[in-house]
Amino acid sequence: MYKQLIALSFFAFFSLAAAAEVTVTAPWARATVASQKSSGAFLQLQSSKATRLVAASSPLAGRVELHEMSMQNNVMSMRALSAIDLPAGQLVELRPGAFHVMLFDLRQPLKAGDKLPLTLEFDDGHNGRESITVQAEIRELNADMMHHH
Repeated sequence: MYKQLIALSFFAFFSLAAAAEVTVTAPWARATVASQKSSGAFLQLQSSKATRLVAASSPLAGRVELHEMSMQNNVMSMRALSAIDLPAGQLVELRPGAFHVMLFDLRQPLKAGDKLPLTLEFDDGHNGRESITVQAEIRELNADMMHHH
């Protein structure tokens, strides 16, 4: 029994060490007006190993999707993505006008100064999915103009 416990502990340690370590910084979401049912969330991601952001969810939204905005022939387009790649060691910024998280069917208005719980799911293709939950700061409607570099 003791040998099995040691073997199990050894396996668990190396399984955790093999999992991608993702750092989430500067999470925020855009405030809404009373009748608005959608918004965007933005953040920075960096992983020690190549992995993918494959899903997101929030108890304040009925549906959450990963999106990308781009300009093509002077027309802004937005499309849903099945995943966002996170190359090892590289910072990936989800920001207005690019990769971002879309929140649909909001259950309440998002008010500046409040927090939005947001769970992010990652899959490195080897160890299954891992989740990280963050508290995104809700910023004013014009926050992308005030914080965008």
